[in-house]
Parts: sequence; structure tokens; C-alpha cells
Amino acid sequence: MTTIPELSGERRDILELLRTRRAFLRQTVDGMSDEQAGTRPTVSELCLGGLIKHVAHTEDGWARFILDGPVALGGEKDWTEWGPEEWTARANEFAMVPGDTVAGVLAEYQEIADRTDELVAELPDLDASQPLPKAPWFEENGRRSARQVFLHIAAETAQHAGHADIIRETIDGAKTMG
Repeated sequence: MTTIPELSGERRDILELLRTRRAFLRQTVDGMSDEQAGTRPTVSELCLGGLIKHVAHTEDGWARFILDGPVALGGEKDWTEWGPEEWTARANEFAMVPGDTVAGVLAEYQEIADRTDELVAELPDLDASQPLPKAPWFEENGRRSARQVFLHIAAETAQHAGHADIIRETIDGAKTMG
């Protein structure tokens, strides 16, 4: 994990927010086997390992968006042009597929988190913005600043940490957030 260098209060606050939300999510797989992390004990198709993979990949995409613009959030194809391969890859992001392990998912998440933390610390301007890709869930001609993106990553992580907490409690009764 990267350390927090001397930063402005805003950047320190963003890093603390990201790190605490990530810790809540990571805590949901403490002591879990790979098999347990892949179980779907609720009516949802979500599992603990899949949620961590999804949050990691989402964080990575949004962090790359800050630097590379809308192409980072969907590749060259508009989501309406996706075929079976893209939709299968998307579904696998929410699952523990053969070869996935808790240790591997957590290691990938840490690598992505470290890169994001470096971006928070080193990006010259938190007001720098990029245009949003064309999608029905984004306003037409919308833009997002780096600051908005970092806050979105924290919100997304917190939301899914709550989902993961419910899944963990369903599996073995453990309450990771209280």
C-alpha cells in the first residue's frame, strides 16, 4: 500500500475516503475460502469475490478515464454494439471463474488501488475533466472532473461493500460492518 505524502487536505481526505471504503470491502472476505467467496447465497447473482473483481475493474476504468477519456470506460465499442464476448466478460466480472482465488482477486485490487492512490496524489489538477461516453445512464455531452471521479469510486466501493456485507452475513453470520 502506498503511503500518503504531504498533500493538500482535500487530497488526503480523498485518499482516506477511498482507503476506508476499500478496507470495508476487503474485510468481507477475511477468512473466506475461494469456494465461499464464489457462492451466491442470496437471490442475487452476486458473490464476494465477484464484487471485489467488479469494484477493482470499475475503479481501474474510472482512473484510466481521468487520463485517457471516455475510451477507458468501454473500449472502442459503444455498449449498444457489444456482442456475446463482451457480455460474457462483463458477467464474469461479477463471478469467481475457474482460476480465480481470493488472494488473486485481492492482489489485483491492491495493484489498482495503489495506482489510483498515486493518481490522487500526483494529478496536477483535480478539476481536470473528460467528456463522458455516450450511454443512457450519462447526461448527453456530460463531463466528469477527476475530483468527481474519485468521489464516484468511493461511493461505488461503499455501495458494493454493503452488498458484500449482506452476502457475508448470509454465508456464515459474520458481520463485517458492525
